[in-house]
Amino acid sequence: MNKNKAKIGVLLVNLGTPDSTATGDVRKYLREFLMDPRVIDINPIGRWFLVNLIIAPFRAPKSAHEYRKVWTDRGSPLLYHTQDVKAKLEAKLHSEDYHVEFAMRYQSPSIEAGLNRLNKANVRKIIVVSLFPQYASATNGSVVDKVMEIARTWQVIPNITFVNNFVEHPKFVEAWESVSRPYTDKQEFDQYIFSYHGLPERQIKKASCDGYCQLSEKCCATYTKKNQFCYRAQCFLTTRLIANRLGLPEEKVKTCFQSRLGNDPWIQPYTEDVIKESAAAGNKKVLAFSPAFVADCLETTVEVGEEYKEIFMEAGGEHWELVPSLNSTDKWVECLEDLVFQNS
Repeated sequence: MNKNKAKIGVLLVNLGTPDSTATGDVRKYLREFLMDPRVIDINPIGRWFLVNLIIAPFRAPKSAHEYRKVWTDRGSPLLYHTQDVKAKLEAKLHSEDYHVEFAMRYQSPSIEAGLNRLNKANVRKIIVVSLFPQYASATNGSVVDKVMEIARTWQVIPNITFVNNFVEHPKFVEAWESVSRPYTDKQEFDQYIFSYHGLPERQIKKASCDGYCQLSEKCCATYTKKNQFCYRAQCFLTTRLIANRLGLPEEKVKTCFQSRLGNDPWIQPYTEDVIKESAAAGNKKVLAFSPAFVADCLETTVEVGEEYKEIFMEAGGEHWELVPSLNSTDKWVECLEDLVFQNS
């Protein structure tokens, strides 16, 4: 590289985590997260009352208890796995060519702090990698919103490129194969459940192209230009790609959605229903995947790994295992390296 040429900045962005397991910190995190209009997309006044008077006050103590289950000496797994990924990616990229930072969409370290460090480094371009494999307005779209809100205040705005989804990237699929093989090669399971974070149906409908979305197998069974930004279609695609790579029998694979909030209909099938149906059908051994997350967190370790296991066992199941997330595995870092090179 020409020594007189400025570096390219890379900003890795994950969802976020409370600063601690104290109820006050969890409540603060929930308020910032749920007050995002892309997350709860209702009337602003209604959202304020819902979040500040109902959800945050009553949910924070329970969530704090759940966070204590996954907290370690290094703090939140979501935070330290992202730190480790950043360090590994930085080591793989040429330091004279790239400057890597990481941030959380909510809480610390903030997107603003990460962008300001890149701005002070006088980078010539910024590549923002949202660490959400499937595009959704509530995740990737929110990151874009926040980045542009901050960057538009700068006197000089460098070229900013966004990596908004990477479900089809071969190395992403390879990374999931690498963490899954120790489980699929060890034994055969009766069913393979791929559980993704859910979204309200209205958000999927809002993103529908020319009324294409029918929230069914009919439209999500194939991935086309009509549904390329449909979160549900991308989840089904992710399942197909990983299952094909692992050679899983199609009839044993199920895609479903977790983490419902409120009374409005969310995308289906719901993971809880699929688990009960699976046990009722006589399936005794299930291997679960959670490919909407690239780092283990509350939604993987506790919700899928513990709560859903309990539901399965109570319904008559005998063996439930969860494939860990990509975390900071080498194959996952290779995928990120390739994404950066492709967008440089």
